[in-house]
Amino acid sequence: MEKSPEIGREIITKSHKNNVLDFGAGENVIFIHGSGPGVSAWANWRLVIPELKDKYRIIAPDMAGFGFTERKAGEVYNRENWTNQLVEIMDEMCVEKAHFVGNSFGGAMALAMAIEHPERVGKIVLMGSVGVSFPISKGLDDVWGYEPSIENMRKLLDIFAYDRGLVNDELARLRYEASIRPGFQESFSSMFPAPRQRWVDALAFDDEKIKHIPHETLVIHGRDDLVIPLENSIRLNQLIDKSQLHVFGRCGHWTQIEKTKEFCELLRDFFG
Repeated sequence: MEKSPEIGREIITKSHKNNVLDFGAGENVIFIHGSGPGVSAWANWRLVIPELKDKYRIIAPDMAGFGFTERKAGEVYNRENWTNQLVEIMDEMCVEKAHFVGNSFGGAMALAMAIEHPERVGKIVLMGSVGVSFPISKGLDDVWGYEPSIENMRKLLDIFAYDRGLVNDELARLRYEASIRPGFQESFSSMFPAPRQRWVDALAFDDEKIKHIPHETLVIHGRDDLVIPLENSIRLNQLIDKSQLHVFGRCGHWTQIEKTKEFCELLRDFFG
């Protein structure tokens, strides 16, 4: 039986048996996925990997509680533990330093690495990023409050994508089936229980800490994002001295899917 493309290398660290995609060669770039139901590194970055693996070494872990990384009974899901997971993976893979690309929740983790382990970070790309406090949007509240059904998944896909041509019943069925794999919904529902504003705040940093980030940063956002407000990225651009902001019109929360070619071109130019 052919192995699922979602299954990568098993990287065993002190904390977890981690599922990590590892493609290509060149400068290390760590891609951190978002926090939607049923997400995995492959689901998030599957269109980007073929575009970039010839130039960079792409390392994309399933973060604890998501995808196919080991789930532990009673595990606490928080920013500190996710950051430790990333450091442990880097240590085990002998990666001293890497560029970071973070999508939504993953953006908060890229910021965490830059603030808490700046020597391990090269350049940063933040895409539709969490990491500053904001009043939780209805879209994000719906994403984190997902209850498994094909109908509910279809509603979420309509929130994620501006281009409704990307959203169909087949995709909804596939993402629904991913969300109900053994252990997936159990860990997901335990991460962000209501009231959910507290989880936005728990992933956020004080402005002063963000202001002290010395790394070159590319901030990317879809203008029509219903999950994370564009104002987040404008604020990050204002706070981070060495940053630039790129906004795509007619694009929702799925920049890497709705604007794959343009997104990859931006990364190639930025990483140099």
